[in-house]
Amino acid sequence: MGGALRAARERRRRAGMERCDLGERRQGPVWTRRAGAAAPRGVIVNIIRSVQGYHSKTIHFLNVAFDSSGDSLLAGDRQGNIYIFDLNGNRFNLVQRTMQACTALAFNLRRKTEFLVALADYSVKCFDTGTQELVSWMRGHDSSVSSISVHGSGKYAITTSTDTAQLWDLDTFQRIRKLNVRQSVGIQKVFFLPLSNTILSCFKDNSVFAWEFDTLHCKYQLPTPVEGSVLFYKVFAVTRDGRTLVAGGKSNHLHLWCLESKRLIRIIQMPEKVRAVRHLEFLPGSFDGGSSQVLGVLSQDNVMRFINIETCKLLFDIGSPEEGISTAVISPNGQYIASVMENGSLNLYSVQALTQEGNKPPPSMLKVVQDGPKYISEANKLITKVTSGGSKGPWTSKGSKIQSRLLKLQANTSLENKENELPGGLNKKRLRALLKGFGEYPAKYRMFVWRSLLQLPENHLAFSSLIDRGIHSAFINIQKEYPIKSRKLLRVLQRTLSALAHWSAIFAETPYMPLLAFPFVKLFQNNQLICFEVVATVVVNFCQHWFEYFPNPPVNVLGMMENVLAHHDKELLQHLIKYNVTSQVYAWPLLETLLSEVLTREEWLKVFDNIFSNHPSYFLMVVVAYIICSRAPLLHCYQAADFEYFFHHRNNVDINVVIKEAYHLMEATPLDIHPQRMLDDFTPLTKEQYPVFNKYPTFVVDYKAQEREKIRQDEIEYLRERQLAHESAAKAQEQKAEDEVWYRKQKLLREAQEQRRKILLEEEERLAEQRQRLAVAKTELKVKELQLLDASRRRFLNYQQDQLQMELKRLDDEIARKASMRKQETAAAIQDIVLQQMELESQKQRFEQHLIQDQEAVTKEMKEEVDAHRRKVDLEDQRVQRLIEINREEIQKAHTVAEENLAKAEQKHIDTDWRLQAQRRLRRDDQDRQKCYQEIVKLLHDNRVKEAELLKAMRETEEKKWEDVVHKKAQLEEEQKVAAAADEHRKQFLDDKMNDALELAEKLQREDGCSERLRDLKATCTERGVEVQQVPRSGNIHLNELSTLASSPRRSLDRSRAELARQERELMAEVRRLRQRLTAQAQNRHPPTRIPATAWSP
Repeated sequence: MGGALRAARERRRRAGMERCDLGERRQGPVWTRRAGAAAPRGVIVNIIRSVQGYHSKTIHFLNVAFDSSGDSLLAGDRQGNIYIFDLNGNRFNLVQRTMQACTALAFNLRRKTEFLVALADYSVKCFDTGTQELVSWMRGHDSSVSSISVHGSGKYAITTSTDTAQLWDLDTFQRIRKLNVRQSVGIQKVFFLPLSNTILSCFKDNSVFAWEFDTLHCKYQLPTPVEGSVLFYKVFAVTRDGRTLVAGGKSNHLHLWCLESKRLIRIIQMPEKVRAVRHLEFLPGSFDGGSSQVLGVLSQDNVMRFINIETCKLLFDIGSPEEGISTAVISPNGQYIASVMENGSLNLYSVQALTQEGNKPPPSMLKVVQDGPKYISEANKLITKVTSGGSKGPWTSKGSKIQSRLLKLQANTSLENKENELPGGLNKKRLRALLKGFGEYPAKYRMFVWRSLLQLPENHLAFSSLIDRGIHSAFINIQKEYPIKSRKLLRVLQRTLSALAHWSAIFAETPYMPLLAFPFVKLFQNNQLICFEVVATVVVNFCQHWFEYFPNPPVNVLGMMENVLAHHDKELLQHLIKYNVTSQVYAWPLLETLLSEVLTREEWLKVFDNIFSNHPSYFLMVVVAYIICSRAPLLHCYQAADFEYFFHHRNNVDINVVIKEAYHLMEATPLDIHPQRMLDDFTPLTKEQYPVFNKYPTFVVDYKAQEREKIRQDEIEYLRERQLAHESAAKAQEQKAEDEVWYRKQKLLREAQEQRRKILLEEEERLAEQRQRLAVAKTELKVKELQLLDASRRRFLNYQQDQLQMELKRLDDEIARKASMRKQETAAAIQDIVLQQMELESQKQRFEQHLIQDQEAVTKEMKEEVDAHRRKVDLEDQRVQRLIEINREEIQKAHTVAEENLAKAEQKHIDTDWRLQAQRRLRRDDQDRQKCYQEIVKLLHDNRVKEAELLKAMRETEEKKWEDVVHKKAQLEEEQKVAAAADEHRKQFLDDKMNDALELAEKLQREDGCSERLRDLKATCTERGVEVQQVPRSGNIHLNELSTLASSPRRSLDRSRAELARQERELMAEVRRLRQRLTAQAQNRHPPTRIPATAWSP
């Protein structure tokens, strides 16, 4: 009956549990709704991987591992699949398929995306979760690897098997050393101790050795346990501070070893149900300072019990005999427990849900000594039984607890006083005790504790008045020097620095102020008032005497630190002095950045927890302690660049050791060199109004402020002049006047200090270069303007040439049209003659001989006429070409004159520029400047007058040329009219002669041989038509070859004209003679009354 009830309760519990089946998915969500603190039995989610098929089955998980943050979980199953679970993002991803079962995992390497996995083939592989690629493959084991331990730096790892342990360098993935043992002994586990360079090796013969990591020399061996408490160790666990070792095995006893004193301090007896211990794991706490008090013990019954090793109280347990745990891992942040169950699934537990009590501070160090029974063995004195209600041991009882609390309360009440009282109800001494116990304040309450320790006044009105002044001119362009991605963070930093600069002028001149204030700005970015007051308090108290030697580093403070370093580590100081490394190299970078460059966020917060809780001199001791703790790498540095790099980058230094060393320096430093003697005690800011801060050389700051204001005014003047120069580019007539404005630059003050003179000279050179570039730009602009004017003028000339060419083309087209008309008229005449020939062929053949003779005469006459017409056309073409050539010569002359004038103007412009450059070189001579300006103005006026005269001359030349063009166009039109009249006259003349010839031919038809002459006449007319048809072609050839005709001299044209007239007279004479001969023949054959008289015009 009882078993059925338990089974029913188990089914109901499982029904409310969140479950995730990975299946064949490569990625997806882990849970649909996170249970949190309300999770049943603390289980957030149960993860399984089932495979569907003919036989469905569940693939068992074998190993799990958390990363260093505790927010990501790595799990490997039997088939070699490696999954990563993002617990914050609620996602899982399949990152690798190794195809082999994994035997161990490690996910806390230096490169956060890499992990180590030990496989069944005895090899160890390194994979990357981002690229999902194999990084390295390490071999060397002859048996299965059971554990992987990674050094705190993440650079080294130890892999352990039953017969050997091997040390690996994770940067090169090379094996460094190998630990071999006899087969009869065997290795249980080899691992690194946290927060130290010690390797702990545990063997099967119960021996435990500690080895120095650097030299691998044996440091110590734990002694053999006392008689009656010997057990064979199988499993081990170490606290986060590396001080306590817990060992267990085939027994219900656990041995607690103190590794500092190398002795067994306690034996814990587990309940009777526990017969053997399979796994041990400490549960980290938020307030335990690394000395974990809660231990998880996994026993043979598959139940993991969590006990407090101080009170031996059973806190809670996970797992059950029905749903047992195979192995378990706890996250470094103490929020999760991941356990591999016996059924192959993976359970993720919430520690918050498992325990509602939360982590508590360690118990009081005050113990009450009681009388115990006599003759108790040494082993029985150490044994403490674990109970579910409280601790049972020989040294404690209920009455003793009450008494210790009362004694502690009375002691605290007697020691408290008004000096330790802080705002918010806190006590400074209690805070120091808490800090000493845990090493740091709780992150949740750290800002509240800081505000109480610094006693911030929260002067809202005073801070508002500083903010209302706006952004200080020194920090307007701070984003150029410190490019911060977050705009909000940049804005808060800018406002905080501006408020500091308005509060005291020295902070506007301090170059390292942004570096000093940035860590606090990042912490208090949501409350600017608190941020400002924290920075101001730090400057007033922890930066005392820093500004007395401004702008130089505080040599007095650096001297104090050097004295402390010389007292405690003279060898290191001598090494630094040997290589000319001063305190400005090894101490000042740490001071001006408040150690933010060399520490992580968590380390920096822990350090300032201690700084704010102590005297201001403790800050200097922390810096000296950091240097002393870094003596090993510093002694191996021999170059100045190496030292500078070391003090500007993060290094592998244990901050807890630095803090402890700083406390040691505070106590061990003699009073005569102790910084506390020179520094004042902590003084909070005053309420309502902030105190006056003038602990600096005011004349230096005031002088720098004046110099900066002058430079700013010069920059404003420069920007104004540059704006005027841009406007002058649009107004060409005002360019020279604006050049004078650019040359009026004031001389830089020569009364500046020697150390600032270089900066001012560089600024002056930069401004001069900008002026020179502007002058060059203006010169180029003027040259471009002249080039545009020249291009415009050339474009106008090209336009005129295009117009003339178009006119010539129009004349060519007109001549071609007229030639075409002549061709058509000639073709019509030829067609009429052919018709007449066809009519005459139907007549008698007896007149053929006479007609042929007449036709030959007429053909000769027509040829002469055609030649005369061709010569006439050639003469006309030559005249036209000559006219074009004359016009072209006139245009070329005008162009030459314009180019000469332009060259003269350019020469004058060059001379003017040369004089301006000479004036620029003599601009420092104030006495001659006005005289040179007057000469330049006079030259400019003369140039303007000459340019006006040149333009007037060019306009007159242009008007004359246009008059010549108009006159010659009129002459051309008159000659064209005369040529048209001559063509009409010749046409009329030829028509008359043709009519006369036809009439004469009709009269001679009745005579013998007349038919032959008529045929010859027709043939002659046909040839005449063909030749006349060729006349315009000849004319076209002459028109296309205008360039050849244009090259002939004027006397050749006159000779052609005379020859043409002579040929015309000879042609007329031959026509007259032919006509007379035909008339005589006609008179001989016919009566004179039948032939009409014909008169020839000369």
